[in-house]
Amino acid sequence: MVILMLVVGLAVLTVGAELLVRGSSRFAMAMGISPLVVGLTVVAYGTSAPEMVVSVQSSLAGQSDVALGNVVGSNIFNVLFILGLSAMIVPLRVSQQLIRIDVPLMIAVSILVLVMALDGGIGRLDGLLLVGGLIAYTVVAIVTSRKEQAGIQAEYEAGFGIGKKVPSRGELGLNLLLVVAGLGLLVLGSHWFIESAIVIARELGVSELVIGLTIVAAGTSMPELATSIMAAIRGERDIAVGNVVGSNIFNILGVLGISSVVSADGVRVSEAALQLDIPVMIAVAVACLPVFYVGHLISRWNGVMFFAYYCAYTASFVVAETVPDFHRTFAFVMLGIVVPLTVVTLLTGVVRSIRQGRSSEPLSEELSASA
Repeated sequence: MVILMLVVGLAVLTVGAELLVRGSSRFAMAMGISPLVVGLTVVAYGTSAPEMVVSVQSSLAGQSDVALGNVVGSNIFNVLFILGLSAMIVPLRVSQQLIRIDVPLMIAVSILVLVMALDGGIGRLDGLLLVGGLIAYTVVAIVTSRKEQAGIQAEYEAGFGIGKKVPSRGELGLNLLLVVAGLGLLVLGSHWFIESAIVIARELGVSELVIGLTIVAAGTSMPELATSIMAAIRGERDIAVGNVVGSNIFNILGVLGISSVVSADGVRVSEAALQLDIPVMIAVAVACLPVFYVGHLISRWNGVMFFAYYCAYTASFVVAETVPDFHRTFAFVMLGIVVPLTVVTLLTGVVRSIRQGRSSEPLSEELSASA
């Protein structure tokens, strides 16, 4: 029965992701909103429902530190594991908006968490500021996208004389129903999948530590994982990348913000989170900028790099608990060798991309002058 529940959970996740991607892309076209913005808002907020439920319940139960760990862990998982795995399947194109606006915002709110947490907690006032930021971000993103899409449509009509087809209420209702049904199946499928996976892992003798660091940590991000992979396969790459970036922004502004508001004492922040987990979350967010900038593409190699870093991040906890004597050597290899090499590689790619852009400017000017 447990194995059957695992298979059914995975199947429900797949069907839910298919319905969500199909419904959201059609709904975006019907409402005059770009698929990227739908991925950043509707899809991202919906797939973050498990994180919201877990974090708010933890805060109400007086376990606010769990809420912080859930948000930070999910953000790290979203970028390193989900984007990494999605890019390994198919390289992902990155839009200019993500590079100019959304990724810098993700970096800014990640740093804001660290600043707010320096006094040992994120209070109710901090939470209200975070929630207010989420509302403002959502409104601006949707309004701006509608204006841009309307401008593009006007140019298309002027050039080709073909107007936009106005969707019927039935079409809008059907697409919205697909989105809601997809989200519901994602939440249900992720619950079945994680519960059965925990039972199987215990039967196989896997330690509680490893279960917590892998299955439980990744469980609340299963909707994002299924949605991004399905979007990448279906060619909706704006939704695939926007889902991850939008989920990370929502996790901080929405999930952490609301958790801080409903908790009597706010969200506590441990020394371990201040020294390791939050800085890693910031570093992962910052790493997105040079990766996205070079060629506006998350290549398969970038995907492998992200995926490998998540494996190393998870392994560091397992090594620390199971082989403490080796942990210092492991940390030295990662921080002293692997991370610096990665930074140099990313910076080299950015410099080359900038030089290529500058060298192409004179050529484009000559072509425009001759024209």
